[in-house]
Amino acid sequence: MKGITRIVSGAGAAVAVAALLAACGSPAGTANGPEADIAFAQLMIPHHEQAIDMADQALQQATSPAVLALATQIKAAQDPEIAQMRGWLAAWDAPEQMDGADGMDHGDMDMGGMSAEGMMSEADMDSLTAASGPAFDRLWLQLMVAHHEGAIQMAEQVQVDSTDKDVTALAAAIIAGQTDEIARMRALLAE
Repeated sequence: MKGITRIVSGAGAAVAVAALLAACGSPAGTANGPEADIAFAQLMIPHHEQAIDMADQALQQATSPAVLALATQIKAAQDPEIAQMRGWLAAWDAPEQMDGADGMDHGDMDMGGMSAEGMMSEADMDSLTAASGPAFDRLWLQLMVAHHEGAIQMAEQVQVDSTDKDVTALAAAIIAGQTDEIARMRALLAE
């Protein structure tokens, strides 16, 4: 089995989006406070959507009852979190996507101190689709661990930058839930 790969978005796109965020008016050119909250929601929504896509794939292709249970749990947790973040963006009168980010691979893209870590590349998703049986289960677990690790990094960063108690509460819930799921996935991979 090939190692897990991650495609890094083009440097030009990352620089353009980072410059856009810096121009939004934060005093030191960093994403702090409300700007960080908006960036977090705009990055975490597609991150969660990809996790749900991966969970849906597992619900169709997984053979392991433990993988099926994890996929169900991930979907149940992340669907309402997406709705919550969409509600925030609407209340903040902010777009769901960052300007210029439409159609871009968000993997490892720096957003003024926050990035969409752990996003699977199109090649990763294609490999997952092509896998079957126990090989699918193993690859799904490996990819989902990396995906969750990225979400935890994003949540930890917004806890540093945000002053919004609802945002930091969601970040804490993401960290706790996904840390637990990572431990379960690693245990399954060790079997």
